[in-house]
Amino acid sequence: MTQLTLQNGLRVMLAPVNGTDTVSVLVLVRVGSRYEPAHLNGSCHFIEHMMFKGTRRRPTAQHISRTLDAIGADFNAFTGKNYTGYYVKVDKSHLELGLDIIDDMIFASKMDKDELNRERGAIIEEIHMYEDNPMMHVSDLLEEVMFDGSTLGWEIAGTPKIIREVDRDEMYAFWKKYYQPSNMVLVVSGNIDTRVTRWVEATFGKRKSAHKRFDGFAEFRPHRPHKKPMARVQTKPTEQIQLAIGFPSFGMQDPRNTALTLLGVILGGNMSSRLFVEVRERKGLAYFVRVANDAYEEVGNFMIRAGLDKQRLDVAVTTIMREVRKIVREPVTAKELRDAKAYVRGQMAIRLEDSYERAQWFAREKMFQKSVRTPQQYLKMIEKVTLKDVRAVAGAVFDLKQMSLAAVGPFKNGDDLLKKAKLNT
Repeated sequence: MTQLTLQNGLRVMLAPVNGTDTVSVLVLVRVGSRYEPAHLNGSCHFIEHMMFKGTRRRPTAQHISRTLDAIGADFNAFTGKNYTGYYVKVDKSHLELGLDIIDDMIFASKMDKDELNRERGAIIEEIHMYEDNPMMHVSDLLEEVMFDGSTLGWEIAGTPKIIREVDRDEMYAFWKKYYQPSNMVLVVSGNIDTRVTRWVEATFGKRKSAHKRFDGFAEFRPHRPHKKPMARVQTKPTEQIQLAIGFPSFGMQDPRNTALTLLGVILGGNMSSRLFVEVRERKGLAYFVRVANDAYEEVGNFMIRAGLDKQRLDVAVTTIMREVRKIVREPVTAKELRDAKAYVRGQMAIRLEDSYERAQWFAREKMFQKSVRTPQQYLKMIEKVTLKDVRAVAGAVFDLKQMSLAAVGPFKNGDDLLKKAKLNT
């Protein structure tokens, strides 16, 4: 793994992968929905769409897509709350072209006004698509209530009203402000040609950067402790309830995250986890139940999700909460911890065989950690976690006075959800 910084401030990482004929180019820009002012909510996601709509050298979306399709490339982009990413994965012989296209898209897009106005409708339909997908939308609802009052609680794609009305020139200025080399990380991963540095200098290296301090985001301030969970629902006449239970956890740089990862595996990270065995295998209350932790700069969201029979919601929630209390009260066993560590090792090995996944690892490490950890260094940290560490994070995260709930189903409102889940006292 090689790290360098170009004169314009762009941070570059080269991460070779043995035994592959592909190479991935990934650019992360440190700007996401939590950076936006209220009237521009959704702009980062809108800008991501517009980067594919044509540049001076490739005037239309078809010029970009046909060029990439002609070499069988895998390409896409994504917007989060604290970053935006663009990638292309190609045969190793097309690395120079992959670098050129990503550079061209993110620095030289035309942001054509007519094209932008047409895209408003497409984005509104994308918003509707996610809202109509209960499994996906329940996570957004949970963060809305858990991070209420913070930009972290905003929808990444914005609202249909904002997307219809957002001003093109303001969005253009937002793009130009943040899309500068000194606010980006570029990772090339896979079967890397030895000429890669020359190609990076000839594309990204030619871009000017303001080298200024970029505006950050409003710091998240947690809710005051409350006597009962806070809840939010999307009212839909569904047969199955999509439920999410969340607890504020730790920021990205918090060293306790390794122990929290293992706690998540033990509680609900795989098919032998406590929740899967108890909720699905023994009681048949859900088809799926799982745990995930999403970490942001200063806070995280430790989330339990399940698809439940609406007639047995209270039984399912009681079962889930019993397991949550149990893992705080009674320490996990040495075997559970040992198995969880082996699971993390195995999953990382499988995932990081892929050049794109490896690029993601190093890009996020470079952007958000104080120093870049290799996968091997991270696994050594995992190995050092003790039973005492796991118990400590369980006690710190599972604060029932900070718990939030969200659900998609036949509920009138949040209080109705709490009542039916028997959590309103």
